[in-house]
Order: sequence, then structure tokens, then C-alpha cells
Amino acid sequence: MDRNAGQKRAAGAFLYPPVEPFDQRMLDVGDGHRIYVEQSGHPQGRPVVVCHGGPGGGCSPAMRRFFDPAHYRVILFDQRGCGLSRPHASVTRNTSWDLVADMEKIRLALGLRSWIVFGGSWGATLSLLYAETHPERVDALVLRGVFLAMQSELDWFYGGGAGQFFPDLWERFTRPVPEDERGDLIAAYHRRLFSGDYAEEARFGRHWAMWENALASVDYDGFPGEAPADYARAFARLENHYFSHGAFLEEDGQILRDRSRIEQIPAMIVQGRMDMICPPVSAWRLAQGWDRAELRLVPAAGHALSEPGIASALVAAMDRMRG
Repeated sequence: MDRNAGQKRAAGAFLYPPVEPFDQRMLDVGDGHRIYVEQSGHPQGRPVVVCHGGPGGGCSPAMRRFFDPAHYRVILFDQRGCGLSRPHASVTRNTSWDLVADMEKIRLALGLRSWIVFGGSWGATLSLLYAETHPERVDALVLRGVFLAMQSELDWFYGGGAGQFFPDLWERFTRPVPEDERGDLIAAYHRRLFSGDYAEEARFGRHWAMWENALASVDYDGFPGEAPADYARAFARLENHYFSHGAFLEEDGQILRDRSRIEQIPAMIVQGRMDMICPPVSAWRLAQGWDRAELRLVPAAGHALSEPGIASALVAAMDRMRG
């Protein structure tokens, strides 16, 4: 999610005008992967790196617009296997720790001592994992729609919890899977997303993406339409790969276990109260006892980056950080 969901309702009034990158490159990070990296805004500005959602969501031009281009040097990158990064839809050597290492390679390639880390949904997960691994490199965290990569969160979204609020869409998501496999939908979809049959992988990729995209906005107003086959397949394969492996963490709850490593870092956490994909309890748990973290619960807002209340709060947070 994050790349397209809710874009038609994007709160343009809160965002900075569109801006073009001043630098675009493909960075060889090893393991056969080359990742797309771009920079926009002020070349000597305060650096901020954006971690997109998914995994597999990729960046979009709209993500540049949350930052004052006269003040910030904005770094976007497509994580392994998605967007413009290559090889497309590849899960080989594609783990949370590979992505953390890629971020360090980007920082070093750009000659940066440290940066602000900005991420939502899975991007919040990656932001936290990076910060807990390299706390000395993080000036501040700005997080949205917090996902802690815990089994309870996956059970909520893929085990029927969210489906109780959207029974029509849940039926559409589960219907392609035989009844005897519906007890573990992540595993059932995994078998089909990695079948080796492109048409089948793309078809199930679209079902997977539809379920998530439809629940992204609090003002859902009907079937969101099908994502392009290549995008949906890559998005679904990568998400499913990560969720099938518990995001490659040592144990459930690892991010909360290691929070002491980042408690000296200031953080702004923006969370929609009506988020059906990443319910607010995760953001609440993350913020409790973290003195330097500010939790902003946005009323009548869901998950999407483009929700007006979410967009407004994120732009305001970045504006305050200009000093």
C-alpha cells in the first residue's frame, strides 16, 4: 500500500507544490540488486530519507511534497524488488536486514553524516529497524500508520478481524482460495504468488492488493479498481514474502523489545484513529514511556498517506522541524 491508495483524495492543499528530482541514480547494493535512489528539494538542505510502505509499495512523486523544498534535501528510494529497482519482484536476498544495509549504503553514497527518517506503514517498520540498528545516524523519526511486524497485527488483517468490518471485501479476498486453505490465507496466497505461472501470480497479486488498498481510506466509496498486473504482482509477492517470514525478526515484538536503543531520538507518530490496516494500538504501545515521542491520533482518519488529516499532520511535523 501507500503508493496509490487514496491518491484521488490526496489533500493537495496541505502539500508543497510538485517538485522534480535534481538527482536520480541506480545504486548497486550487491546480491544482484540495483535500487533506484532520487534526491529533490535543496541540495544542501537538511537530509530526510523516506521509507515507503508495502513491502513492495515503491515511491511516488507525491511523497516529495511533504517537505519544504527550500529547506529539506529529500531522498526517496525504491526498496529491493519494487518500483524502478531491479530485478523486479525478486525476493532473493530480500530481507528487512538487507533493506537496513541498503539504507546505510545510500547514506554513505550521498556523503551524509545522519538524517531524519520518515516512514509509514511498512515504512514505519523499516524506519524503526534502521534506527534501532544505527541510532547514531538518526536525527529524528517521523512515523505514520505504525506497523510493528507482530503476529497479532497480521492475524487482525489476514485472519478475519478487519474482515468483520468489510465482509463484502473479505469475501472477495477469500473466495479465490479453497475453503480448506482459508485457515492460513498468507500461506494459501504464498503458494499461488510463487507458483511460477505469471498469469496466476498476477491474478492473485491483484486480489491481495485490492484487499489492502480498499481499506486504506476511512471514506471507502466502492471497489477501488484493479492495480496494473506488474505492480500488483511485485507488491503482493514482496509483502507475502516478508509476512511469511515474520519480517525476518528474531522474535515477535522485537521492535518494542529494542526500543530502549532509540529513546534518545525525538519522534513524531501520526496515527489515524480509524486505521483498519494498522490499528492504533500499535502506535499507542510504541509511544508509551517514550518521553521524546509525540503521538498524534488523527480523528476520522484511516491509514492512507493521502488522508487529509494525516497529510496535514505530517507536513506540520516536518515544518516544525525546520527550526
